Amino acid sequence: MANCTHDCSSCGSECGERSEPQIVKEPLNQFSSVKKVIGVVSGKGGVGKSMVTSLLAVTMKRKGNRVAILDADITGPSIPKIFGINKKATATETAIFPEQTSTGIDVMSVNLLLNSPDDPVVWRGPVIAGVVTQFWKDVIWEDEDYMFIDMPPGTGDVPLTVFQSIPIDGIIIVTSPQELVSMIVGKAAKMAELMDVPVLGIVENMSYYVCPDCSTRHKIFGDSHIEEVAARYNIEKIAKLPLDSALTKLADEGKLEEFTGDWLDELAESIK
Repeated sequence: MANCTHDCSSCGSECGERSEPQIVKEPLNQFSSVKKVIGVVSGKGGVGKSMVTSLLAVTMKRKGNRVAILDADITGPSIPKIFGINKKATATETAIFPEQTSTGIDVMSVNLLLNSPDDPVVWRGPVIAGVVTQFWKDVIWEDEDYMFIDMPPGTGDVPLTVFQSIPIDGIIIVTSPQELVSMIVGKAAKMAELMDVPVLGIVENMSYYVCPDCSTRHKIFGDSHIEEVAARYNIEKIAKLPLDSALTKLADEGKLEEFTGDWLDELAESIK
């Protein structure tokens, strides 16, 4: 059309030149290499998504892989705390360098750039999404076999940016035992379907509690519905994490890499 501004979001449906916005994947830094990218998502907050991300990264590292974590939960970053990283990330005019955990997992998080880890990130959605994209393309990720992206909860700006801008190979959905999780898992699964990204597995966190005296499993949050939910959305791989004070203590002390447990081993093998 003669008066076309080329801004298709502002024109009417009758415009013959109207087109859908093109999804363009952001390129990596020229010095970076990442073979597989796995998003860790949840439909709501408070289900332990960062814990699952960290445990999966440690599990894959123990299997001899080079592993990275991109902390995309910009307003609630917890990955550095979980791994006891207290240093600040360094940068040049053209690149940012991730910090490493004690076992060599590369990590980039906004908390590695703030003056204090207690400083709040009071930014609007587009700015937050832009930071996540920068973490992907401006950080030098050196020969990573697997990158895990710790997503913010929900289906808003940042998860959408990650799905559209970063070549995600698959996602892991994190949930908890309550019956309402069916709806929450459904939102995450349907978003992945819309973005044409496969769901590789589902992790039910806080699934049970093992009594230290009698070793009996107690269902603190009620009966699990994870098998029914997984079947409904054709998710084949299921993992269950216990409510374990030892894990909490290790995370609080920044020593999660010392955890013992094989809860995610099968899921890690399926990711490979």
